[in-house]
Amino acid sequence: MTLFSWQRMWAILRKEFFQMKRDPVSVGMMLIIPIIQLILFGLAINTNPKHLPAALVSTDNSVFTRTFVRALENTDYFRIEFQSKTIQEANQLLAEGKVLFVITIPSDFTSRFLRGYDPQILVEADATDSVAVASALNTLPQLSAHVFDRLLVGSLSDLKEPAPKIDYVVHSKYNPEAITQYNIVPALMGVVLTMTLVMVTCMAITRERERGTIESLLATPVRPLEVMIGKILPYIMVGYVQVFLILFCAYFLFHVPMEGNVFLLLVCVLPFIAANLSVGLTFSSIAKNQLQAMQMAFFFFLPSILLSGFMFPFYGMPKWAQWLGHVLPLTYFLRIVRGIVLKGNTFALIWPNLWPIFIFMLFALLIAVKRYRRTLD
Repeated sequence: MTLFSWQRMWAILRKEFFQMKRDPVSVGMMLIIPIIQLILFGLAINTNPKHLPAALVSTDNSVFTRTFVRALENTDYFRIEFQSKTIQEANQLLAEGKVLFVITIPSDFTSRFLRGYDPQILVEADATDSVAVASALNTLPQLSAHVFDRLLVGSLSDLKEPAPKIDYVVHSKYNPEAITQYNIVPALMGVVLTMTLVMVTCMAITRERERGTIESLLATPVRPLEVMIGKILPYIMVGYVQVFLILFCAYFLFHVPMEGNVFLLLVCVLPFIAANLSVGLTFSSIAKNQLQAMQMAFFFFLPSILLSGFMFPFYGMPKWAQWLGHVLPLTYFLRIVRGIVLKGNTFALIWPNLWPIFIFMLFALLIAVKRYRRTLD
């Protein structure tokens, strides 16, 4: 027998190609995942976010304030999405995460400017994601001192040289010292739960199919929904163990402040855990083997970590990427956990981010139940 045979090697090579042909899902994943990575990193990821949502509170509706607002938007970093009547209303938008800035123009803005005094403007920023707001705040002092030049004509021309400067009073709320751990560590709770629970449950049914125990399960009178719930419940307890470990380390190791109600956070964790477990069971019911199940889990985890706002500013992504991010439960959970831990949000403030997780959970569980077959075909 020769040490190396091209004929035997060719036979093995043909066998592998035939095996790949029988498993088009795995081959497709190997081709699709690199393309998705290229698209997400090349088009969706932006570390210098622009057109960030802001709320405007202005009690001085003059041509000078309107000119300033237009100049602010022309920096491309601010986008006025809400014009609130009261500061309380605007601060609620900031707490809910609907805006990253609250810009308050006082009633004496125009009068101080015309008298030659430096008018003040209050800018409140959501510093839970300090990377997202840093570049925008840095542009404020760079606004041209001549932004009002076209208005300073006639008797007002004396104000051009030197023109009064706007005094920006910046309040970085929720994380004024811009400590990175305050932003990352609470969010890691959602990332860890997504990664571990989806991967573990995605192999639940495929493992039994490969081991041959699925026949015994199918022979029992257990209904599909009972199978799904029975497989989910043990991992819910595992998920809560992970949550307690992360909270313990966040508080005692990283000294993350716990501004909100921890019990409320534990309640909100439940639908998020169930949503990820439902996704894993859906993949498990679709995949033919554990390799396919793991590939599907990675296919879900990659967009979740990139499009949810965990690694990169959410509002810095293009609109189509934000639409995809709004489908993922991790996007909403990050807002919930950061809102409770750093902002002290109440149930009323987190509810807009909680009900989409319930919808996602029910939809994923419905697909898993529908895909589950009581036959081996």
